[in-house]
Amino acid sequence: MSAYLGVDLAWGLGTASRAPNETGLVAMEADGTIIDAGWACGVDDVTEWIAEHLGPRSLIAVDASLVVTNPTGIREAERQVGQRYGRWKVAANPTNQASAASAGSRLLDRLTALGVEYVSDTASMHARTGPAVFECYPYTTLVGVEELGYDVERPRYKRLDLRVPAAEARARRAEAFDELVRRLREAPLDPPLQLDSHPLTAGLADPSGLHGPTHKHREDLLDGALCAWTAAFWERHGDQRVQILGGDPSLPSDPVDEAGRQPVVVAPARPSQRGTRG
Repeated sequence: MSAYLGVDLAWGLGTASRAPNETGLVAMEADGTIIDAGWACGVDDVTEWIAEHLGPRSLIAVDASLVVTNPTGIREAERQVGQRYGRWKVAANPTNQASAASAGSRLLDRLTALGVEYVSDTASMHARTGPAVFECYPYTTLVGVEELGYDVERPRYKRLDLRVPAAEARARRAEAFDELVRRLREAPLDPPLQLDSHPLTAGLADPSGLHGPTHKHREDLLDGALCAWTAAFWERHGDQRVQILGGDPSLPSDPVDEAGRQPVVVAPARPSQRGTRG
């Protein structure tokens, strides 16, 4: 059982001839100790891993679209990511009911069947009487938590910079990844994130190579850790340092689904990121 579970979910479901991409998974205790970490492929295996780690009040953070009610276009929560964090070059991929990337919705169905509650506001998160799940986006965590020092732009630890030659882009991506891990290990985070407490997450501090699939493997695990820590951060700081994108009643929002669930993204935020534009 664990207090916080982070799931960097692969959005695609795969096909009969192609397995889904890897999902990075991290289980973390309230003091930042990582008690399990690894990877799984497919919603079934991810659900099984979560079920094995559920505690009485586990809080599960998933980087994937969980509630999608818009037939076309972009969800309001995703629109607000660009509005609030665009200055840091953070934007969200659009999802709608026609999107092929639907693993998030399927995972939510599986977790609901396990008795996991979907929470979309801080009051409900604090008042939960059992395990709960919410949607997050690690990039908003990285630029929204001031202690990490990304004051100008998000770290480029994921996609290659297509403006420079491929070899240089891979080297820059590896450098950004290593710098991000350094900051996560050394910054005075509250609550703490103890990457060195588990062999797999401790290995993220090893120098990055340039091989694309190997980098993606490590990146998925790092994002799983960021998701778990975002859950701990939300519980620790609540609305003081977190905003609910798509959940502000004074702004446009998407319809709730048949279960009354609101599509939102839980996002750590600096004061300057709480306006209509970042």
